[in-house]
Amino acid sequence: MRRIVLCFVLLFTLAACGGPAEPKWAPDADVARARYVAGGPPSVTLFTVLATRDGSGAHAGLLINGSQRVIFDPAGTWHHPQLPERNDVHFGMTPLMLDFYIDYHARETFDVVEQTIVVSAEVAELVMQRAMAYGAVPKAQCTLAISSVLRGVPGFEGLPGTWFPKKLMEAFGELPGVKARKYTDTDTNNNHGVLLVQAGDPRLQ
Repeated sequence: MRRIVLCFVLLFTLAACGGPAEPKWAPDADVARARYVAGGPPSVTLFTVLATRDGSGAHAGLLINGSQRVIFDPAGTWHHPQLPERNDVHFGMTPLMLDFYIDYHARETFDVVEQTIVVSAEVAELVMQRAMAYGAVPKAQCTLAISSVLRGVPGFEGLPGTWFPKKLMEAFGELPGVKARKYTDTDTNNNHGVLLVQAGDPRLQ
């Protein structure tokens, strides 16, 4: 499947936080057609992109698995021509599309940390509705938007409001029941062979 990713990754340039908000509003028919319901329990997953050079945070995205699975990618540049988008919320996050998202960010200069927490159906829907209502996010405000969406939601009240991806990642990691893993790619930027590193590996520290 990673070979398929190579066919699509050329469509994209690496996400980075910088520039004005870019409002988008896909038609209702497109959003309905793209709807994807994933298996497993409702959950919220924080993706954090870290620079391999010094471990600093570069970007953050939020995958929400509720009545459907969407990703809130505020101020990001990732997109796929088959997926409708409404103000930084991308619909239709199938396993393959999620692979595209991760592979797009993981490369020799960036790692991706995935942190997932199982929540109730009600909490997942609340997070999804707050993300959909947030609006287009100005560049450089990816983490501020995600922390604003999560703060006040049951189970996430203690998260800080922050501009910094790594700070939110560290706070998210302290939530009870979070499971983490890390994606690295030591190849060149045009060769996305992603290596999965399980939580507990010293490279995740």
